[in-house]
Amino acid sequence: MDTALILALDDSTMKHLHFLGICGTFMGSLAVLARALGFKVTGSDINIYPPMSTYLAMQGIEIINGYDADQLSNKFDVIIVGNTMSRGMPIIEALLNKQLSFLSGPDFLYQYILKTRWVLAVTGTHGKTTTASMLAWILDYAGLAPGFLIGGLPQNFGISSRLGQSNFFVIEGDEYDTAFFDKRSKFLHYWPKTLIMNNLELDHVDIFENLAAIQKQFQHLIRLIPNEGQIIVNAEEPNLIEVLKKGIWSPQVSFGEKHGDYTLKFLNTDFSTFEVFFQKTKIAEIAWDLIGKHNALNALAAIIAAKHVGVAPRVSAEALTHFKSVKRRMEIRGEIAGIKVYDDFAHHPTAIKTTIEGLRKKVGHERILAILEPRSNSMKLGQFQNELCSAMQEADHIYIYDSANFNWLNHNTFEKSIKPVEIINDLNALVDLIVTHTRVRDHLLIMSNGSFSGIHEKLINKLSKPNY
Repeated sequence: MDTALILALDDSTMKHLHFLGICGTFMGSLAVLARALGFKVTGSDINIYPPMSTYLAMQGIEIINGYDADQLSNKFDVIIVGNTMSRGMPIIEALLNKQLSFLSGPDFLYQYILKTRWVLAVTGTHGKTTTASMLAWILDYAGLAPGFLIGGLPQNFGISSRLGQSNFFVIEGDEYDTAFFDKRSKFLHYWPKTLIMNNLELDHVDIFENLAAIQKQFQHLIRLIPNEGQIIVNAEEPNLIEVLKKGIWSPQVSFGEKHGDYTLKFLNTDFSTFEVFFQKTKIAEIAWDLIGKHNALNALAAIIAAKHVGVAPRVSAEALTHFKSVKRRMEIRGEIAGIKVYDDFAHHPTAIKTTIEGLRKKVGHERILAILEPRSNSMKLGQFQNELCSAMQEADHIYIYDSANFNWLNHNTFEKSIKPVEIINDLNALVDLIVTHTRVRDHLLIMSNGSFSGIHEKLINKLSKPNY
């Protein structure tokens, strides 16, 4: 805690917390935990949409629309500042000028929740939310009643965070920066005892100049793991292996499809049935509703982490057969006349490619219409324009919503595409075009890390009309 910026806090003085950026997945989930601790909680945001807005409303948390500096005239004891806030915003300038008490979200989380817990953190460019959800579900199924904070909505729980009833706490370890006054990665505040390192690629180019900058944050994280802890690393990810070469002081367990202490053997083409091996000895088998090699590897990491806290792999495997995934991860939002509409959070070329390929394995030769909103900060900056075309080639038709008229996004971006590509900057026109092209038994795969302006409902409504 930076005492130069933050006043000394205790439970007797900190009664009313106000969250700036409360509708972000992390901040919203943290707000619910703060309320469970007994604090009065309010917040403000400019991106108020489901599922987080609905979730917070159900928890009785009041949300102010916008960041008008006048809201700071209220008698808040402490402001919790989200990492979407920046210098120059009137509310932040007012916060500093009035010398109000404030904390970053990760700092509040550690000081008031994680400090005395056995923290199990899941890190990586991809799969954090799903893997953390799997791990929390395994521990819950095993009777350990963990607390958790997850950047999504695990369908087994129907909530994205809870305090739990045991010493264990599962958290999604985000490498994104903490706040405008703390540019370290969020996960450096969590001090985990069990650490999963799933994968590592260049992302968040708005704050990381290159891959080495992200690797450095992971190197700092490794230095925080106690020698009684455990680091669980994907042995088939060279960018992670480079990190470990800089130094490791804790026991390490490796995993991968074919290489590592723990490995997999797939038994069907969509990777939904597989065997788990430890040093070439079969220890479990899983058959579930999830598809894709990436999900099987996520499951393997969760099984290893659960074993570290005493859950036998056979119990973890049994738990995972009942796992219901996370909302917005290949979630079927509707089915009309044999046409399925999916919602997925994929927004990085690797995740987009993996998601489309996974669906292809499941549906065979049925048509996939891939519909993407390039919305992440890295996408907006055009960082992945060269990879985007190849990432989408397993689809039969590609639709790109150019909501902000990006100067890098045009048909030259897709000049090597062997599949038809439509780039449209009008949402209603995009919906009409997709509906015109859609046939019975098509799969409409919608990918965005935002609300995509409600395109899912618009498509479902159009497809449901009698004259379609």
